[in-house]
Amino acid sequence: MVGSDVELSCACPEGSHFDLNDVYVYWQTSESKTVVTYHIPQNSSLDNVDSHYRNRALMSPAGMRQGDFSLRLFNVTPQDEQKFHCLVLSQSLGFQEVLSVVVTLHVAANFSVPVVSTPHSPSQDELTFTCTSINGYPRPNVYWINKTDNSLLDQALQNDTVFLNTRGLYDVVSVLRIARTPSVNIGCCIENVLLRQNLTVGSQTGNNIGERDKITENPVRTREKTEVTWSVLGVLCLLVAVAVAIGWVCRDRWLRRSYAGVWAVRPEPELTGHV
Repeated sequence: MVGSDVELSCACPEGSHFDLNDVYVYWQTSESKTVVTYHIPQNSSLDNVDSHYRNRALMSPAGMRQGDFSLRLFNVTPQDEQKFHCLVLSQSLGFQEVLSVVVTLHVAANFSVPVVSTPHSPSQDELTFTCTSINGYPRPNVYWINKTDNSLLDQALQNDTVFLNTRGLYDVVSVLRIARTPSVNIGCCIENVLLRQNLTVGSQTGNNIGERDKITENPVRTREKTEVTWSVLGVLCLLVAVAVAIGWVCRDRWLRRSYAGVWAVRPEPELTGHV
């Protein structure tokens, strides 16, 4: 996947051992012979590595001693989709070829979910739909589908524009022109063959367009709900008023009893006098 890291395998059978002062290892592209990386005994310079692969291609010294000359490639780009050649030579054997492997790297990137524009009518007899998807790889296939029966529309009705953007990924714009009918239910499908991925988004026209995405309250039911709400609030207010009244009555009786009780327990004063 674009942006990920990948390992290109190039290894001898298990149990192999190599002296790094004896082996020469080269990784390059098969067709253009672009230098990806290399190992030369007693030479740590990588000046001959192509700028596209500089600081992105790496072999493990520990792995090479065990016969594993695999290439670790970082931050994969669409330009990395090609064949890579791994070549290992032994100096002690008169620069005899010890290992030669060709690895084919396939690169892919997910397309964005297609966006289908609202259909417009360039004429009274025609409808036009536009489908857009970006940042995918490799080059996609574009289909328009009659979602009523899932049949493919004639590709002669569509005009596709596919181009590479600045990231080296594909953007696609497809324009569909069909005869106007009272109701149209179509879908745009972007197919990524390498990923076995199909992204489909639909668009529908007709007298009820937009009703499936919009919910409108029934005014009669809204009025009924309002009346019920006010009724409930009225009952609650009444219950609160009754509770408050009962509270005041109970409080008054309690105060009266408390007042009488004080005098009931108060001792009568003794009357004393002198004859």
